[in-house]
Amino acid sequence: MNVYNLGKLMNEKLLAEIREKFAFVDHDPDYGERLFFDNSGGSLRLREAIKIKEKIDSLPDCPERYHQRAIDFNNIMDRCTEDVLNVMFGAKSDSLITDLTASQSMFKMVSTVIENVEGTNAVTTNLEHPSAYDAVKFYCKKNNKEFRVAEANVHTGFVDPESIAEKIDKNTILLSVIASSNISGNIMDLEKIIKAARAKNPELYIIVDAVQHMPHGTLNVKKLGIDGANFAPYKFMASRGIGFAYVSDRLSKLPHQKLYAKDDSVWELGSPTPALFASMSAVIDYVCWLGSYDSIEDMSRRDLYLKGMEKIVLHERALLHRLLEGSDKIEGLRHMDKVKVFADYPDLTKRDLIVAIGIEGRDYEQLRKDYQDRGVTVYERVNTSVYSKRILEAIGITGAIRVSPLHCHTVDDIDKFLSITKELSVTRELANS
Repeated sequence: MNVYNLGKLMNEKLLAEIREKFAFVDHDPDYGERLFFDNSGGSLRLREAIKIKEKIDSLPDCPERYHQRAIDFNNIMDRCTEDVLNVMFGAKSDSLITDLTASQSMFKMVSTVIENVEGTNAVTTNLEHPSAYDAVKFYCKKNNKEFRVAEANVHTGFVDPESIAEKIDKNTILLSVIASSNISGNIMDLEKIIKAARAKNPELYIIVDAVQHMPHGTLNVKKLGIDGANFAPYKFMASRGIGFAYVSDRLSKLPHQKLYAKDDSVWELGSPTPALFASMSAVIDYVCWLGSYDSIEDMSRRDLYLKGMEKIVLHERALLHRLLEGSDKIEGLRHMDKVKVFADYPDLTKRDLIVAIGIEGRDYEQLRKDYQDRGVTVYERVNTSVYSKRILEAIGITGAIRVSPLHCHTVDDIDKFLSITKELSVTRELANS
């Protein structure tokens, strides 16, 4: 078996240890046993990430002081900044934006570019999350710039590099593009997209929405030549209440909201929350632990992180393969009568563990409720939602049930989901007969 195409499951011992590190991995504390397959909406929480947040939140000290606890807080924030910039994104220097949400950090990056760089237009795609799409549209309108949209390939669910490049010219200020679809899980070919874009305009600023992709993969911002990339800790096993974004030195040199007395590289305003920084570092500690598992090599924290994420990627790819293809026990989603997998690209190396499905003749809201009644949490994306309409229609559909497990899930979890899906599709057939 080619593990890079079909993935590789973690061994049972390691997976059991992993599941012990998560809170409520197989049940809700009030409503009982369940499969939580809505990790794209807010992932299962790492116990240590929540534990350290609560511990630090209970301390009254202000980090803008000089006593030992304040020093400790600053060390926590410095460590997390290094973790996000270097360990996660592969940036040796550059800067970090923090805000209440990843969406707010996106608006901050987009506004800084469009309001301060000479040019006549900015480009995005019709697959973007509203926080990215609307940010570009809003600041284009505000600053009298042309708003250009590259359309997805309706047959594949990807945005082709050529479609983006043809929207870019010497007067383009910004390209904003998503790393992977938050509905289908399709991973955009950022390397080819950025190469094609910079061939048209080498001075172009490029910002990437990495919110959905970072829990399932990696992004080397330096290698790719990205100026900004955001992600949300609450979708990456950590806490709500903060969004992070990498910004390049080039972007930081543009005028932006800051205190005059501080360096251009400093984007923070006011006193940050050390507990939320500690929570994110706990997640990175966990990924590095995965990288060190069964290894005797002496590796840097960045290398440990990359190795840990590789284990996550391969395990999730194996789960995705089983979800789509099934096994001797039960057929996969691709092979069930009445079940449709949308934007079903065959190469699993180009997909995160997110699947969009439907059952013929079934209303998506009712289908979500039917799954919930059977102890499965999924989410319906429908074109009556402002968050979903444009993205769904970009890939030629009006709705879908989004299924998004996490690497702490098992083959048995996948098989249980398949069995319930089979039951729901057959139940509909019987009701119509």
